[in-house]
Amino acid sequence: MGMVSEFKTFAMRGNVIDLAVGVIIGAAFGKIVDSVVNDLIMPIVGRIIGKLDFSNLFVTLSEPPAGTPMTLDALKKAGVPVFAYGNFLTIVVNFVILAFIIFLMVRGFNKLRAQEPPPAPAPTPEEVVLLREIRDSLKAK
Repeated sequence: MGMVSEFKTFAMRGNVIDLAVGVIIGAAFGKIVDSVVNDLIMPIVGRIIGKLDFSNLFVTLSEPPAGTPMTLDALKKAGVPVFAYGNFLTIVVNFVILAFIIFLMVRGFNKLRAQEPPPAPAPTPEEVVLLREIRDSLKAK
């Protein structure tokens, strides 16, 4: 089997396609979580702790050139090393929210699965029924 046809067989397996769909949906879901964090949660957190934007929290690790604005983008463009902990905080908050949402989804699925009625028992095969009748008639004698 040639390498191309072997790869085609591998790529067309159901698990690989399911994984690809999961990655695409995960990427889209990640954008939703980023928006929730950046547009809804971070402004509230910033308001509570003093109108701070976490993505612009940083500490300069060396003296910036004269005239460089003290913004994260300007300092990075000027080549000044910065300890940008605000971006890290934003990513951690994103992760915690995403993990909590996944937890809620799994918990919901588990509750749905627990609520499903158990499957009805399979009907007893006719041979077993007949054998039981024979057994019962022999006991009666």
